[in-house]
Amino acid sequence: MSKLFSYIFPVTKKVQSDYNGILEITWYNGKKHLDAPNANYSYGNLQKVLKSGLQKIDLTNVKHVLLLGLGGGSVIETLRCDFQCNAFVTAIELDHKIIEIAKTEFGWANDPNLTMVCEDAYTFIKGHKDLYDLVIVDLFIDTKVPDKFLEPAFWEDVIKVLSIGGTLLFNASMEQNDRIKIAAIMGQLEQNSLNLQLLENVLGINTLVLAKKPER
Repeated sequence: MSKLFSYIFPVTKKVQSDYNGILEITWYNGKKHLDAPNANYSYGNLQKVLKSGLQKIDLTNVKHVLLLGLGGGSVIETLRCDFQCNAFVTAIELDHKIIEIAKTEFGWANDPNLTMVCEDAYTFIKGHKDLYDLVIVDLFIDTKVPDKFLEPAFWEDVIKVLSIGGTLLFNASMEQNDRIKIAAIMGQLEQNSLNLQLLENVLGINTLVLAKKPER
């Protein structure tokens, strides 16, 4: 019934989360969205932004994906439905309430190729030894990327878990004050011999950084 009414007016319910304040789950024009107080988290403009980045990536041989920042799981839907990529996805999400929302509101409880881990991405990746063909970094609290995810130590760990020939997709900070740190991250990736592509002002919203580790 909510889906039907949403073609007339949005239908919203609010959920108090542990780290992200009050989240809104909204039916709008027949599609469900997940929003933080000042930003879309899933299934709205964010999904379109990340799809723009994924379109630049050859997903043919991607078998293992590491997703840092789950949201409602919209990027997984994009991989599965738009690119027919059924790779195994390990999704790391700090907020257990968001994991619950992804499972109950967006239907991600039963995907056999998806594992959701409730843990801080910074802690998870530190010393992690598994390798991934695609690493997606989408770590926001509302509109802000927490400072520790803009520091060199975190990105050294990200580089280490990227397989030979693997690709990194980073949904970068929207804050003007973080531009110097984003430039430093790109310099760090280049120093580690990754090939870079910068997509600025994607859909007038975000900046994406694409980086590919050389085959040899």
